[in-house]
Amino acid sequence: MTEPVLVTIAAALATRSSAGLYALVRARFADDPTATAALVAAEGAAPGSPQVAALAEVLRRAEAEDPAFAARLRREHERGRVTNRVTGRVTGLVVQAEEITGDITLK
Repeated sequence: MTEPVLVTIAAALATRSSAGLYALVRARFADDPTATAALVAAEGAAPGSPQVAALAEVLRRAEAEDPAFAARLRREHERGRVTNRVTGRVTGLVVQAEEITGDITLK
C-alpha cells in the first residue's frame, strides 16, 4: 500500500504547486520513460484520480530504489508546504506566491 504522504506529494506534483518538488522529481525521472509518463499523465488530474494514484506508486518504487532521493523528496515536500491564514474582512484579492518574476496586475 502506498503511503498517504506519497499520494499527497503526487497530488502536489499534478498541480505543480511546488516548483522545487516538481523539478526534483522531473530530474529523478529523466532517464525513466515510464516514470516520466506517469508524471505527465498526472498533470492536472484530481487528487483522488487513478493518474495521481499511479504516480504515487511510481514515487514509492523510486524511494525504495534510492533512499537519498526519498530523503530529498520528503524534505522538499515539507519545505513546500505552506499554511496561509487570512484574517479579518477581505474585500479585495489575496495572492499567494513563492516567487514572482516581472509585473503582476490585479483587477
